[in-house]
Amino acid sequence: MYDGEPIVFTGGRNGEPAASSNSRAEPQRISFDRRELTDILNVYGRKVADGEWRDYAIDLLRDRAVFSVFRRTSEMPIYRIEKTPKLARRQGAYSVISAGGQVLKRGHDLARVLRVLDKGLRLIKA
Repeated sequence: MYDGEPIVFTGGRNGEPAASSNSRAEPQRISFDRRELTDILNVYGRKVADGEWRDYAIDLLRDRAVFSVFRRTSEMPIYRIEKTPKLARRQGAYSVISAGGQVLKRGHDLARVLRVLDKGLRLIKA
């Protein structure tokens, strides 16, 4: 199974990257690996089945990857699930952000961060 580590082809001596014919290298983009996308899409599928969510978008940027969730396609996202590797050693690389920009949960474990989206009404027996 794929763990998300990129494959790097080396062509030079001592593990140096091979020289490319293009002098300008394309900027590195942050992305979700297969395990992360599986976790996110599991939550997304449950919410779609419940009729709460209808659409999503994935943005792969230089400093972070963003999975945006929409109630309707024409609206602003109601939640953003972000992966920011720069924050991995501090608050955690993963965060769930509401439409108003409030960080609902941040952490090192994506599954634990995504639990904030599953919280709903629960029956309490007295």
